[in-house]
Amino acid sequence: MAFQPEKEITPAELAARMKRGEPVYILDVREPLEWAEGHIQGAKHIPLGQLPERHVELDSKEEVIVICRSGGRSSLACELLGERGYNVVNMIGGMMAWQDEVE
Repeated sequence: MAFQPEKEITPAELAARMKRGEPVYILDVREPLEWAEGHIQGAKHIPLGQLPERHVELDSKEEVIVICRSGGRSSLACELLGERGYNVVNMIGGMMAWQDEVE
């Protein structure tokens, strides 16, 4: 099955959805040190290198919004997960473009 072009969301769109109280399922694929520097509240952390083994920890029935530092690794994660049947959305610009609160 060929990977379909990924969907994208801007940081502002994601923040707006969160502020409206919409349920969002966020996957952060950055490295542990990056995660420790700050992450979006409620995000699940699985570094990109661990994703091939740990993707089963994700809910395949949910839309998964994937984030990284700048959008590159999350794009790769979207491809990997998309090939496995997940409904994925790449947050463009990554945490560098995130203007809202972090934990």
